[in-house]
Amino acid sequence: MSSAASVPVNNAIKSLGKNIELARKRRGLSQADLAARMGVSVSTVRRMEDGHPGMALQYLASALLVFGELEKLRLLLDAPDDTVGLSLMDAKLPARIHSNRRKTPKAF
Repeated sequence: MSSAASVPVNNAIKSLGKNIELARKRRGLSQADLAARMGVSVSTVRRMEDGHPGMALQYLASALLVFGELEKLRLLLDAPDDTVGLSLMDAKLPARIHSNRRKTPKAF
């Protein structure tokens, strides 16, 4: 079953696969070299580079590790830089915050 949302997702995955292929070639690695360094089969590398939508995230992470780019995975949706999420949270902040202290009766 295909949805309109799957088109941009599939395009992004295919683009990522092409970028992985380019990164591999720029480093002078064959698919077999990359597969050996990742600890996977050549078929897995081929599927990843083809942008197969069923690829496990661990394979992407392994490829990024081989390329010396693993930190970029952590930065994909870095919470401190999530401007949309932070804006939504800020919009829900109360205008005023009242103290929870109980008022003690004055002594006469």
